[in-house]
Amino acid sequence: MRRKSKTKPNGKKPPAEEKKQYLEAEFTKVRVVDFDLKELVMLPREIDLNEWLASNTTTFFNLINLQYSTISEFCTGDTCQAMTACNTIYYWYDERGKKTKCTAPQYVDFVMSLVQKLVTDDDIFPTKYGKEFPNAFESLVKKICRYLFHVLAHLFWAHFKETVALDLQGHLNTLYAHFIVFVREFNLVDPKETCIMDDLSEILCAPAPPAPAAPSSPTSAPSPSSHNHVTER
Repeated sequence: MRRKSKTKPNGKKPPAEEKKQYLEAEFTKVRVVDFDLKELVMLPREIDLNEWLASNTTTFFNLINLQYSTISEFCTGDTCQAMTACNTIYYWYDERGKKTKCTAPQYVDFVMSLVQKLVTDDDIFPTKYGKEFPNAFESLVKKICRYLFHVLAHLFWAHFKETVALDLQGHLNTLYAHFIVFVREFNLVDPKETCIMDDLSEILCAPAPPAPAAPSSPTSAPSPSSHNHVTER
């Protein structure tokens, strides 16, 4: 089984003049849903926890794979020579523990191939009635979610301009917020792992501002504030 990838700072801070376009208000306000994501991810009383984790994890895998496919032609060995997000480089560890620094498209291919293999294995993600989930199921879900977070972080860090050009930033924002709210609800990804995107998470995971009030209404709800505080590891 492949080991979890590890992250290390690349030793260089982003250039001072380089702004995070994905944090600009004109882009963060774009969503494709306006309901409370917290309610969407909560475990329904009549559903088994593992069934809920399996269903959502498979859905996120498919959606993130699809989102990446929209910009995959721009993510090449030349444009993305390492799998980066903010100040972090992600390394791949193969089944023998060999550490590999690979290009972003190679890393994403490793991730998607591994996750595809796991979610289609009926011994791990059982689909037949009465078949039990393995004892290590939750740890495998955590591993999958950790990898999927890496892909989402790379999409924002390296390919947000292309996403905007395709007018898909609303889909990416909503997918990211839904994913983060989900993994927080069930403690599936260590906050130390996701902290590199805390500034974005703080904005996108806040309840979406309500529609403008009618003229007769004397008050309006404030917009969620943003705090740009990327944490280095």
